[in-house]
Amino acid sequence: MLYSDAMLNRFRKIFEPFFNKIGLLLAKTGLPPFFWSSFGLLMAFLSCLFYSSIFSNQIYGGVFLLISGFADVLDGSVARAKGLVSSRGAFLDSTFDRLGELFVYTGILIGGFSDAVLVLMALSLSLLVSYARARGESLGINLSGTGIGERAERILVLSIASILGYVSYGVIVVLILALITFLQRVILIVRKL
Repeated sequence: MLYSDAMLNRFRKIFEPFFNKIGLLLAKTGLPPFFWSSFGLLMAFLSCLFYSSIFSNQIYGGVFLLISGFADVLDGSVARAKGLVSSRGAFLDSTFDRLGELFVYTGILIGGFSDAVLVLMALSLSLLVSYARARGESLGINLSGTGIGERAERILVLSIASILGYVSYGVIVVLILALITFLQRVILIVRKL
């Protein structure tokens, strides 16, 4: 892995105990991990509505996107806390994540916050990052933490850029991060096969 990957993984590990504690607290509510996955998807849909011409508000679009990303972390934390980690849950979580990305970029496109070609490229490359991981892992290659722009980083960049009023720049940065991450994953997979 590249040095930047190691830095990002260290950053994630710093916050992992914090999210695990939140997962333990939320597990006591009795709400299953599927609830948090669904909540994240709902927040992504609300983000879409706020980006789109229905509300056309990039700040709220970014806020709901940030909440969606936070919920995505929580579902895994709750699953681990309750001992409910399963292949079915992982599949549903991953599918909801892709749907959420589709919602968000559709909203940005409809709202006219960025050039259509840039939005399409950012979405396509984001999906390719996920595809490379899924395909690589189906071949027995662990890709967790590989690449400078995993989903959490891309959500953070786009939501902060949106809140600051720079959606188009956020889309461009996401596009670049996703391209680099996709290439990093492809190179790693090819080397290990």
